[in-house]
Amino acid sequence: MKVAVVGAGAIGAYVGAALHRAGADVHLIARGPHLAAMRQYGVQVRSPRGDFTARVHATDRPDGIGPVDYVFLGLKANSYAACGPLVAPLLQERTAVVAAQNGIPWWYFHGHGGPYDGRRVESVDPAGSVSAVLPPGRAIGCVVYAATELAGPGVVRHLEGTRFSIGEPDRSVSARCLEFGEAMRTGGLKCPVEPELREDIWIKLLGNISFNPISALTRATMREMCLHRSTREVIELMMVESLRVAAALGCHPAISVERRLAGAERVGDHRTSTLQDLEKGKPLELDVLLAAVVELAEITGTDVPTLRTVGAISDLLARGAAA
Repeated sequence: MKVAVVGAGAIGAYVGAALHRAGADVHLIARGPHLAAMRQYGVQVRSPRGDFTARVHATDRPDGIGPVDYVFLGLKANSYAACGPLVAPLLQERTAVVAAQNGIPWWYFHGHGGPYDGRRVESVDPAGSVSAVLPPGRAIGCVVYAATELAGPGVVRHLEGTRFSIGEPDRSVSARCLEFGEAMRTGGLKCPVEPELREDIWIKLLGNISFNPISALTRATMREMCLHRSTREVIELMMVESLRVAAALGCHPAISVERRLAGAERVGDHRTSTLQDLEKGKPLELDVLLAAVVELAEITGTDVPTLRTVGAISDLLARGAAA
């Protein structure tokens, strides 16, 4: 099995190292000091489960890799439309794209069935720019429950979790999902194949859609947001409204708002990825987290006043951060 990881940052390099341990032919695509360190020393994983080093091929030239069986996307979703030059040299007729992204994916209505089947979500696929680069038929969805960070160039610190849930947009249990999942498990990760992966998408999104923009607006940690009564009430409203949108689309994730809030509070003084991006001057990944759900609310006729308000304010913040 030949795999290319496009965007071999903390998550991408961690997955690549695991697949390498499973015996896959892995190629990491990165740049800068991180690439130089991986070339010289390999991917150094520091984990409570045991440290290891994976001597994986790393490059900034995807055209030197050739076609692969799987492309694992470790990029932020707002980079997908521009990733064509990185991905195109890796594709052959049956190449699958495993998209490890937060929020609503560009393929959400591909194979969905019902009245919205095949519809494009403009917020995440403007004018079809992402679908043109990453055809939905190639997509395997992936919801990441692992937490990693780059402790330095070439050094991945694994913090917690090893689960990467995957699934086909059309809910089938395909041979390609089973093969990829087996390789991930052989490499030491959890990788269940979920026919109803959209439920996992909404479960994770409940936290991302609320805590991420609020943290960027307030500069608060997870614990601080949970303990501040008024802010907690706003977050709860955002979660409730999100579940209404999911239900209008026929998706009923098996988790309560109370349980989701309790889990977030246990995380402690953690700064969300959106807050970290804001502090580093990076673009904010809010279209797939918030704007997309507001768009889905419009499509389904669902009332989401809190999501609209927070979305409007955070969009202004994101525009300012990008200026």
